[in-house]
Amino acid sequence: MEHPQTPLPAGRIPDLRVMPMPADANAHGDVFGGWIMSQVDIAGAVLAMRRANGRVATVAVNSFLFKHPVFVGDLLSFYADIVRVGRTSITVFVEVYAQRNRLEDECVKVTEATLTYVATDEQRQPRVVPEVGRG
Repeated sequence: MEHPQTPLPAGRIPDLRVMPMPADANAHGDVFGGWIMSQVDIAGAVLAMRRANGRVATVAVNSFLFKHPVFVGDLLSFYADIVRVGRTSITVFVEVYAQRNRLEDECVKVTEATLTYVATDEQRQPRVVPEVGRG
């Protein structure tokens, strides 16, 4: 099956890079969707924590699309962007690209998702997201 070549986003640094291992896949070498979802959640949370200046909790997976399979040995790059900041919540869009280094270098966008996080205090209760430039 032919996949469209997609370059990694130019001029951007991934929020997370990881390579799935055999324990992350089924007997055919296809990586479990749940494993990919957990990595997407981590990548989104990294950006949300930075913006919230502290602890966040995932409150919703608004959308999740698996565009192409992920295989053991793919190098995955996760790029996150904040799409909305509410009073206590931060919504993040995450894109995942797989660099497949088999016979030739191939890069494919494999997943995209939108997740919402809520900023929480030490008691794990919602707190106001600080304004940009304030902590």
